[in-house]
Parts: sequence; structure tokens; C-alpha cells
Amino acid sequence: MSIETKNNSYVPAHLAIEAMRDNGYKNTAYAVAELIDNSIQAGATDVELLCSEEEIQLSKRKSKRLKKIAILDNGSGMDSEVLAKSLQFGNGTRLKKSERTGMGRFGMGLPASSISQGKRVDVWSWQGGIENAQMVSLDVDNVKDNQAGDMPLPVKQPVPDEWVEAASNIGESGTLVVWSKLDRMMWSKGETLVSHSELLIGRMYRKFLENDKVKINLKVFDETKPTIFSLERLTLPNDPGYLIEKTSCREPFTDSAMFEPYGGSENHEKKFYIHANGEEHEMSIRLSIAKDEAREGTAGSKPHGKHAAKNVGISVVRAGRELELDQTLVLKSTPTERWWGVEVEFPPSLDELMGVTNNKQTARNFSDILSIVEDIEKMQKDGRNINEIQDEYEEEGDPRAPLIIVGDFIHKKIKLMRKSIDRQNKGNRKKRYEDPGNGVEKKATDHTNQRKELGYSGASDKDEKNPPKERQDAIETGLKNQGLDSQTARQVAEYTVKHDLKYSFIDFSFESDAFFTVRPSGGAINIAINREHPAYKNLVEVLLDDGSENESVDSLKKRLEKASEGLRLLLAAWARFEDEVPDGQRKDIIQDIRKDWGRIAKNFMTEEEL
Repeated sequence: MSIETKNNSYVPAHLAIEAMRDNGYKNTAYAVAELIDNSIQAGATDVELLCSEEEIQLSKRKSKRLKKIAILDNGSGMDSEVLAKSLQFGNGTRLKKSERTGMGRFGMGLPASSISQGKRVDVWSWQGGIENAQMVSLDVDNVKDNQAGDMPLPVKQPVPDEWVEAASNIGESGTLVVWSKLDRMMWSKGETLVSHSELLIGRMYRKFLENDKVKINLKVFDETKPTIFSLERLTLPNDPGYLIEKTSCREPFTDSAMFEPYGGSENHEKKFYIHANGEEHEMSIRLSIAKDEAREGTAGSKPHGKHAAKNVGISVVRAGRELELDQTLVLKSTPTERWWGVEVEFPPSLDELMGVTNNKQTARNFSDILSIVEDIEKMQKDGRNINEIQDEYEEEGDPRAPLIIVGDFIHKKIKLMRKSIDRQNKGNRKKRYEDPGNGVEKKATDHTNQRKELGYSGASDKDEKNPPKERQDAIETGLKNQGLDSQTARQVAEYTVKHDLKYSFIDFSFESDAFFTVRPSGGAINIAINREHPAYKNLVEVLLDDGSENESVDSLKKRLEKASEGLRLLLAAWARFEDEVPDGQRKDIIQDIRKDWGRIAKNFMTEEEL
């Protein structure tokens, strides 16, 4: 018995084409984004989303409905060979790892996104003038009816007048993609599509829209009047980290950043160098938190607060283009989650590690790691460090292992930012920068001046002679670099220079084993106390006024006892530190440091003049 094999296929085209229509695009805006990816990859500086509507008769009234959608760009265009492959599934020009330098990769974007929304797609592309345009098309009905899978060759064909007239700019080279036979659109009207797409497109391509590297114009018109637009709008950047200026954020933050770098401008970005596929790849994590002024009053109900509510989550960015806002770590139904920002940016060379899907809408492996960060935290509390945990995952052959340390870092930082936001809610930011009176900064400054009269000098003293404005700017910059928010840094700097103070004390959360840090700037010495260090809770916070006017004597006594215990534990920790240092020169130096510090402390803490 012979078996007929002619025309048999593992994947018959007429069956596969229908299955491929269900390729998981979240909505029309995500499908449109695939075409914008191609345009930017082709070097376009102008991209237009053109929505052509027709008038239809409903039972009692007439209405507008989308008939065709087009993406037009002024990119490099495609020659015949590339155009012939443009609608083939999985036959992109950047499939090799060595060619993954931009947003493209899978060779699925153009055909897959197109048929997810409609049954027909036509592509015109040209080089050396629009008169050289060639066209190729894919019609789902034709493939199903003819049970054929061969792609037609490109043919020379003029771009239809409708799109030429609607365009703002036709480049010497470019591409036009037109969707028709629209049967799976989430939104039936052009204005609805634009209103639901502009924030998403602005967020996805914010790094390209910033400083007008690329312009994305959104237009809606009647098919009979392609030069008259019922809606025309340039897409503005939409930054979920709110560090970009001049974005779609609402007043009063349309032209200024609503957030500030968390940890200061020097420390808000963390770079990880990840080994995968035998090579080292760089991944960047950027952190931001709302400014005090953005949180004033009923901020959540104001336009800028409502804007932030639409941008909650971790922004996962691949090759400059956002894949998604991952909400794995977001506390649902918690309004304050809108006030922190985390951006994770990685190169296409990490696609397999991150688990990037072929529709570029998510990074599955990264989301999986975020879903187990609390388990990882419990392991650390049980005595295992993060490197040991990562090694365990690697030994078990888990391909996500290199992401363990990244997920743990993000989780810890978000927890710290939540604490800072909670303190904003409780109004714990100090508002005391008016008159130093006989406060600790004033006392310490007086004692320092007395020591200088005796001939003692410090490295910061030389900057005290600089002009006041220069000193103030330097102190403000130094405080922000230590992690203080801009508004408070400005207040402290003004206060310090105005009253000619040598010291400033600030307390905030930062990730370090240090109880405090010391950094000179502008002739002043900035002392930052770490709120996350146990010594803060046991020694500093316990003595702060809790705002209660009727606190009992017993309560006050307990707080003082806890502070006394905290101080003794701090001294015991120093004692143990000295005890663990091997005998030798280093131990002698540490003991001398303790004595010298004690002498200066004695001077500072006496009420009598030296």
C-alpha cells in the first residue's frame, strides 16, 4: 500500500492561519505597537497611526466605525527581497543572536499582530521615492479558501490616495501597513482606539519620544475626507517612574518631574552584570519615589494622582521599549502603590533568561522570580545568604537562577520605598528649618568653632569661605546624593547657610549596614542616620515625640529604658568589634580612634566653654 504524501504538511496553511489569529495580544494597542517597533527599528523619525472610519446605519441612528487602520513611517523602507518575507511567520531579519540589537527578533510581529485584528493586511514599502512603492498582502479568507500557503511576490503598485492625503509627511523611503476586514477590534471607533492607546504607546516608547527622537502622530478621519481629522494628537512620553520632564502627566507636573531618584541621583540606579549563554550582559534597575509636593493634600484624587494610578507596577524595558508594567509585587487595593517607581531595562541578548514571549508583551521568567521573592526572603532569615540561594537554584538546573539576586534587590527596595511613603502619610518629615535656637546643630557648630580657635582643622573647613549661594547649592546637591528628597534638601541647605551652621542631621531609609554616614559638602558636614538600622528604632525613634499630649509617665519611662538599652547594645557592639580585631597595628589604631573620638565627644557634650 502506498501513502500519498504530495501537498501534505505538518502545519496546513489553511488551518494554521486561523490558529495564529489567537496569538494573545492584550488589545489593539499592543498589536499596533508591533508595527511601531518595526518603524523605529527601520530608523523612522515620524510614525503615524491613521484611523479611517466609515459611517454606518444603526437601528435608530448613524454612527462611525473603524474600517481600516494604518501605520505609516519614514524609515528605511524594504527592498523586494525583504518585503517578500515581511508577512511570513517566523522569517524575520533578526532571528540570529548576533543580530539582536534592537526591538525586533522573532519574525512574527507584522503578520501576527495584523491578523489578530483583521483578516487582511497590505504592506507598501519604497526606497528612493514613493513612486517606487511595491506592495505585498496577506488575506486570511484567501488562504483558507484556496488552502494555499505560498506568499505572493511583491508587485509595483501606487500607495492609495487615501493614505497619501492623510499623511503629514511622506519620506523618500518608508513603509505603510494597512489593516482591513477588521473583525477582532476591541474598540470600534477611532477616537476610542486613540484614547485607550495614547497612554500605552507613550509609555512603551517614552525613551524614543523623549526629546523628539521619534514623533508618533495619532489621526482619525472619515474615509471620504482623508484631509479632515476629527482627532489629531501627538503622543507625549508617559514615564511610570515620573523622572522625565514634559510628559503626559497632569498639572502641575506636565513640564517637571513628579518623582525624584530614590537614594539620590548617584544611587538610584543599580547595574547587574549577568552571566548567560557564556557571556556577560548588563541589566539596569532604576528607582524613583514621589516628591513631597506631589503628595500634598488629597493628591490621589487630583489629576496627577489619577495619572499615576494608571502607571502602577514595575516597568520592564527591552531595548528601550517597554514590554509591560509587571504588577506581581503590587499590593492590590493599596492607593499608595502609585507613588513609587521601578524600571528594569535589559538587552535582547537576555530574552531567553527573562522569558520574553514572541508577542513581546511580557517577561515570564522575570515575573516568576518576583512571585517567589517572599520565599527567598524567608530563606535568608533562616541563615542563607542570597548568593547561596542562587547557587542552589543553579545546581537544580533552574534557568531563572541568575535573576534571583535581581528579584531580591527589587523586593527589598520596594519595601524601603513603601516605608518612606508611609512616613510621608504620617507627616513625619521634619519641618523645623526656621530658627536653630540652641539646638544640637548650633551646639556642635559652636564647639567646632572653639576647636578651630585652638588650631584644630578639618577637611571641610576650606569650603566655608565660598560664596553663600555656591555653598547652598553644594550642600543641597550633597544631601540629594545621599538620598534626601529635593524639597527637604533645599530647606536644609538654606537653613544651614542662613544660620552659618557646620552640621546637618537627616534621617531616612537606605540599604546599608552602617548606622550613619558622614559626607562634607559646601563647608558643612551632613550626617545621615539610617532608619533601617536597628539602632535607629532602639535608640533614636524611641525618643521621638509621638504626638500624644497625654502620654503616661509609665510610657515615657519605658521609652527611656529602651533608649538606654539601645545605647548600651551599641557600645557592646563596638566592644565586640574591637575584641574580634586581631592583635597588631590595626587594633592599636582602632583603640586610638575610640580615644580620640571620646575626647571630641567630651568637648561637644560639655556645657562649659573650652
